Amino acid sequence: MKIGTFLVIAMACLLPASKVLAQPSAKDSSSEQAKFYSFENIEWKDGPAALPRGSKVAVLEGDPAKEGPFVMRLHFPAGYHIPAHTHPKTERVTVLSGALYLAMGDKLDRSSAQMLAAGTYGFWPAGMKHAAWADSETVIQLHGTGPWAINYLNPADDPRSGKKPL
Repeated sequence: MKIGTFLVIAMACLLPASKVLAQPSAKDSSSEQAKFYSFENIEWKDGPAALPRGSKVAVLEGDPAKEGPFVMRLHFPAGYHIPAHTHPKTERVTVLSGALYLAMGDKLDRSSAQMLAAGTYGFWPAGMKHAAWADSETVIQLHGTGPWAINYLNPADDPRSGKKPL
């Protein structure tokens, strides 16, 4: 009889506990759900003020302006050029379409630039001097740890330098 009473009490305690365990917790919010972005449904906006005019940006995850991980895509039109610059953190890039050209080092010689074709992944260390351009329409995906920043070697090249928009 003692075993029977124990089982009844145990079941009475476990049933409510199993209901609590089966219910979604406060952590199971929409922010923890999987998110997918098809190429056609990405919301493109004008590129950040830190880049020359003409680019488009789509932030897919996180906030590049804040501390923490982020993923964003950048769309460059044909003939787009980003003058010589550095970044304070490692830059990680995947070329999704088109091709990105990268001139690296102190001389930034276009003739010795590396072409990053669609499908290429590359990363370069914080502080590395480089310039980038796209001869044709190009989309890259950039991911890293924010805040993302760009520092132009020639301050006159910085679109934020006070030039009036065209």
